[in-house]
Amino acid sequence: MNRLLSLYLGSFANIQRNVWILSIAMFINRSGSMVLLFTSLYLTKDLHFTIAQAGLALSFYGIGSVLGSYAGGWLTDRKSFFDIMFWSLIVSGLILLLLLTTKSPYLISLIIFCYAFAADIFRPANSKAIAAYSSPENRTRSVSLVRLAINLGFSIGPAAGGFVALYLGYKWLFVIDACTGFLAAIMLWIYLPRLTDEPTTIESSVLSDSSTSAYRDMRYLIFVILVAFFGICFFQLFASIPQYFSKDCHYTEDTIGLLLGLNGLLVVIIEMPLVAALEKNQKMFSFIIAGVLCLPFSFLLLYLGKGMMIWAVMYTLFITLSEILAMPFMMNFALSRPAKERQGQYSALYSISYGLANIFAPLLGLGIADKYGFDKMFYFFIGLSLLTAFGFWMLKRMEERC
Repeated sequence: MNRLLSLYLGSFANIQRNVWILSIAMFINRSGSMVLLFTSLYLTKDLHFTIAQAGLALSFYGIGSVLGSYAGGWLTDRKSFFDIMFWSLIVSGLILLLLLTTKSPYLISLIIFCYAFAADIFRPANSKAIAAYSSPENRTRSVSLVRLAINLGFSIGPAAGGFVALYLGYKWLFVIDACTGFLAAIMLWIYLPRLTDEPTTIESSVLSDSSTSAYRDMRYLIFVILVAFFGICFFQLFASIPQYFSKDCHYTEDTIGLLLGLNGLLVVIIEMPLVAALEKNQKMFSFIIAGVLCLPFSFLLLYLGKGMMIWAVMYTLFITLSEILAMPFMMNFALSRPAKERQGQYSALYSISYGLANIFAPLLGLGIADKYGFDKMFYFFIGLSLLTAFGFWMLKRMEERC
């Protein structure tokens, strides 16, 4: 136990103070992040949408995420990433409160779109902040520390959100999420220093050199597409799986929240020491492929489990292992590839891949489940995740030849 504790504590060594501040702010923000997890249940249970209608409404989150990530990347290469992060947290919280005022499917879709746009402007700026506040030697661990903070908040948010939805009502989720966003913005404003060398104008010669553009980096574009496929499969954790737990397994909101919270808690316990142990190994794509291959196994467990709780817990274990092995190394690849002046553009494309996943995850998952049933949905995502793993293997071979 002492050796395990020493390994765990040692994984936090030599990470800069500003990365810790950024991580604490992310923990505060994500402690209230209950909206995306429970919105589909709110739409079907409180507003009586069909599963397909809920999936369509949630797809607007992905559209807003794509456009917000693009706008965030453009802004991050030209403006202070500090200002972008601060105002993204404030504005997205204010927009979220508008969900308290309407039951119209069209207005709800518009509000979800605007919320995602404002919230995901944050992502490229956050990626550049991590790159700015870390060194190449500890960048993967810095990414994992921020992810640990996010997932620690995520382990609290869904668990608390399930009880809030069950006993206070779904609308309180929006209020709590908005308030934690405001608190995170205040935390950044008080404690996170601004860097003096941040770009404030579009004078850099690198920005006018199209040869350095992410859009001309063909292998990176293939990487972005594969990340989107991975995200479509992984985001079923939020898009269709809560509906499966509710409708086929007959779990209550608090049980669903605890299962989703277990995902975040496992990331907190496992990811940092595991990444610290693997960080010096340069075979990033091997870990990514292993993570992607956990996806079909996790879907297979749910298919075989037929609503038994032990199988739902096993699904959570393997979907978490997929996240731990794949996501930190995916993000490290995205951060380490570009020149400093192009980090916003590369980070934006990486964020856009998850935005695209947020569009198609609910459309595909809930759409297939509504028309053909959850068993057919599991078949589809087992196949897609295996195809994605093969794509990463091909990309790994391309990278090794260069």
